[in-house]
Amino acid sequence: MSTPEAGTTKKRLLSRNDYLAPLPIPTGEKPCDVLNIIWRKNEVFLDVGNYSIGSAVMTIWPGVMLFLAMSFFTRNLDIEFSQEILILGAVIMGIPICLVIQGLFREVPLPIRFNRQRREVCVPRDNGEYWLVPWESVTAAATQHSSVSQAGRNTMGLLVIGFENPDPHAEEDNKHFSLGFNCGGGTTAMALWECMRSYMEIGPAAAPEAAALNSGANLRYYIDYMSDKAKERGWILTLLWEGVFGVFIFNAPLATYLQRKKLYPPPDLLYPDIIEWSKPLPPEQWAKPSPKLEAAIAKREAELASPQEREPA
Repeated sequence: MSTPEAGTTKKRLLSRNDYLAPLPIPTGEKPCDVLNIIWRKNEVFLDVGNYSIGSAVMTIWPGVMLFLAMSFFTRNLDIEFSQEILILGAVIMGIPICLVIQGLFREVPLPIRFNRQRREVCVPRDNGEYWLVPWESVTAAATQHSSVSQAGRNTMGLLVIGFENPDPHAEEDNKHFSLGFNCGGGTTAMALWECMRSYMEIGPAAAPEAAALNSGANLRYYIDYMSDKAKERGWILTLLWEGVFGVFIFNAPLATYLQRKKLYPPPDLLYPDIIEWSKPLPPEQWAKPSPKLEAAIAKREAELASPQEREPA
């Protein structure tokens, strides 16, 4: 499958695609785990997952609160109209709420494991299968699309990471696999990709910690989080944003609790071969970057060092 060269950008009237790999060259962005996709990190491997029940809750909750508020403020004007709003809200929000509840009872999908010592990626597939994909063959792209309406311009985007089945005899429907992260595209997607790229090419210290899972399913975490924010911007702004908007508009405490409840501890790859594959190697046995990648990284770093090279996303 033909893939544009890393560092290539294709722009259209309402879309933009930034191709990040292969080869995995620097993007110029600082690694930032904006979606808490890092589930486990150590000196050998990085586990990345794409399960976000918390984001679903924070997306649905504003709609629930909107219908409840409309019903509440119209109850004294027209009781029947107020009840109709509740019924309409139940119909509109009922399906996504049921999907969230159903997701709470499903098993969390297994993470993708990036092994920096072997420079390979373990991609779990259906029926207990998995692929071992060379790191330098992984594809990545930041996609961004815009739509224009009476409400203005709305922009959405993804980070898409693709993997190719190393089995040359694989069936057509089992040759490719891709994972999409709803992070908005553009520089945000690049920063998310840098979490994986920096881990593999620089080292564990260059990637963010899996901090979102360290405390387990404990609502005390949200209070500690507010205390840290208060040190940055004061208690008034913290209580207004994190307390009022965070609690009543997005229900961040419930979202945080459910996310941590499902991901503490995060699922592990328990295939016997992968357990062995995940063990540390002596430094002299570590896989090395290809000369082609080293040359591409050196070229890209020189470009990023030039002030004329960087173009706003």
